[in-house]
Amino acid sequence: MICYFTKEGIPNPIKFSIIGEDDSWVNIKVDRVITRDIDKRAGNRIYIFQCQSNINGIEKIYELRYVLENCKWELFKI
Repeated sequence: MICYFTKEGIPNPIKFSIIGEDDSWVNIKVDRVITRDIDKRAGNRIYIFQCQSNINGIEKIYELRYVLENCKWELFKI
């Protein structure tokens, strides 16, 4: 994951890599962040980003999550 943080400490995703169906790395550029919310689940604060990208010529909407407690990104709902 490549992202930048604002002065307030809010992460903003730029691009990330995942392993594709043929076991090769696929780089995905975040074309647009549609929404950004903060949620508290199980006592952990989580930033939830609904994003849009062009993946293999198809516009896809997906969700990225950033868990503040352990500074980890999760790809969710693709």
